[in-house]
Parts: sequence; C-alpha cells; structure tokens
Amino acid sequence: MKRLFLILAGFFCALNAWAHKPSDSYLSLVVKDSVISGQWDIALRDLDFAIGLDANGDAEITWGEVRAKHAEIDAYAMSRLHLATQDKVCPIQVTERLIDDHTDGAYAVLRFKAQCSAAVSVLQARYTLFFDIDPQHKGLLRLEYQGQSSTAIFSPDKASQEFRLNQVSRLQQFVDYAREGVWHIWIGFDHILFLLALLLPAVVVRQDKKWQAVSAFKPAFWSVLKIVTAFTLAHSITLTLATLGVISLPSRWVESTIAASVVIAALNNIFPLFRERRWIMAFLFGLIHGFGFASVLTDLGLPQGALVLALVGFNLGVEAGQLAIVAGFLPLAFGLRFSWFYRRLVLLGGSAIIALLAAIWLVERVFDMKLMPF
Repeated sequence: MKRLFLILAGFFCALNAWAHKPSDSYLSLVVKDSVISGQWDIALRDLDFAIGLDANGDAEITWGEVRAKHAEIDAYAMSRLHLATQDKVCPIQVTERLIDDHTDGAYAVLRFKAQCSAAVSVLQARYTLFFDIDPQHKGLLRLEYQGQSSTAIFSPDKASQEFRLNQVSRLQQFVDYAREGVWHIWIGFDHILFLLALLLPAVVVRQDKKWQAVSAFKPAFWSVLKIVTAFTLAHSITLTLATLGVISLPSRWVESTIAASVVIAALNNIFPLFRERRWIMAFLFGLIHGFGFASVLTDLGLPQGALVLALVGFNLGVEAGQLAIVAGFLPLAFGLRFSWFYRRLVLLGGSAIIALLAAIWLVERVFDMKLMPF
C-alpha cells in the first residue's frame, strides 16, 4: 500500500512539473538536388532560458530584444544542427529571421539554406538543441523530398539520424504520423488528466451519497468503454474538421476551455452531477480537445500528397496512446476499488489535485500569465 501511494504521489508530482507544454522545436527541411531549404521554429521561452532574451527583466520578450540577439540566436541554434550527405558537411546559412505564434506562445523562426557538395540521396542529421539544459526537449522534424513527407523526433538518445530520401513510402508516412500521435497524447497532460478524471469513478458507484465499489468487472468495463468511445468519436470529428480547415477557433479559447473541462470533470467526482452519464461530458468536451490535437498536427505540418494518410495515422496514434493509458489504469483501479486508499486518496484526493492544477492552467491561459515557475 505504501509503495502504491509513493507511485501515485510521484505521478502527480511529475504532472506538476509538466504543467506547461513540454519543450519542442519544429524543424522543416525541403531537399532539392544538393540544396536543403529549412525553417526552424524555436520557442522564445526556451531561448530566453538558454541565452537570456529578456534584457530588462520585465518577463516580456519584445521584438527589439529578440532582434538585438539575432547573431547570438543564430550562433546558438546553428551550432546545434549539423546536416551532411556522404559524410560531408553541408554548411548552413541563415537567410531570414521572423517571429511566429504557435498554440503555446511565440517562437523565433530561422529560415536557412544548406549547400551540399552533391545531390542528396542520404541525409545525415544531428540535432542537439537544448539537450544539455533540458533532457526532455524534443526536435520535431518534417522532411520533404519530391513531394513526399516524412517525420522524425530528435531526442537526447536519438540525436543523430539518417534518412534515405528515395525510400520514403506511404506506409512509412503513416507510421511516422501514428508515432507522433502516440507521443503527443502522452505529453498532453491536460488531455490525460481529463480522461483520468472521467475514468476514476468507473470502478465505483454512487450510493447513499458515498462511492461504493462495483461488484463485478463488467459494469466497470462498460463504463470505461462508453467514456473512451464518446471521447474518441468527439475529438476525431473536430480534429479532422480543424486540420482540413473547415472550422478554426482561437487557440487561447480552445486551450482555456480544455483546462476548464479538466476542472469540471475532476470536481464532478467530488460533487457528482453527471454520475453515470460521464460519457456525455466526454463527448461534449472531447469536441474541444479535438481542436487541441489539431493544433499539434498543424504545427507538425501535413504532406499535401498524403493528407488523409497522415491525418488517419496521427488520429490512430492518439487512440493507441489513449488505449495504453486505459489498459494500465483499469486493472489497477479495479483491484483497489474496495480499499479506503482508492476511494478516499485516489478518487477524491486525486480529483482535488487535478482540479487545483487545472484551475491554475485555466487562469494562466485565460489571462495569458504564468503563475507556476515551470
């Protein structure tokens, strides 16, 4: 019992540390003969931590402060990206500097060209941005060659990768985007907490104003199935519509509503309103969560020649990551359902922690401010 408590405590501490979107950068490379054209979007908050952009210390980074650091940003970033073919380095030159807004804030945009000594058939890339100061950082690559796109993720344990450009297949594109979907549901802690808040009461039933353990596995399974199905159907609808450009909503409104949905789902476990109709909540708020997933897919970029393939692959990846979470949760929760530990500490105490954390996210997102130092 003590070990389980420590595991859960560690889990919530880890979620606390990931209260904001994890550090990512977006690297796009287009290969044509011996020339590589690139764009690199790097979060200003990450650059500020690494080299210090906020000159006057007012917690706001202006265009003037970024412009004053252009040379330093170029040197810092480009010293951490190496492109080569046939083991011969392709020198990189920055050609343009911009600022762009992503769903999680402002990014510095570096456009560049790399000239290789011969036509590129095998691209060797080494990416080490921020790995020395943030081992959780990821570099998300989109590589285009002759109208085909592939993706990859750079991490400290996969800093160097090799890409054979003439071997990009439709199957590989599908697998790449499915892998991105799995990764982004696992780092999307607001989505995970919303789902967990809905699932926590699945192994109990409300009787005499108290949560009591269910007598068998079947009702718990059906409760989970209805919630997961409703959430999946809802976010799949809006993910598709938003990615195809049919519907577009302001990112701050979407992110704020997602945070609010987590608060409501968690408080419903303490002051039950929906009870056995939590699947309705899963569907209604799942529509909004779909827009959140779509923002990630938009940041990654979609291959125009395989739009449907990439969309389906990403969505199935999200579902696979979601099912992995459910598969880990349900047997453990069912085994603990009779215990005071589960009904009081996990269900009620965990829901209170989730509601508090999500309330802080909500304030931060609504008022565009930062309350937590991480």
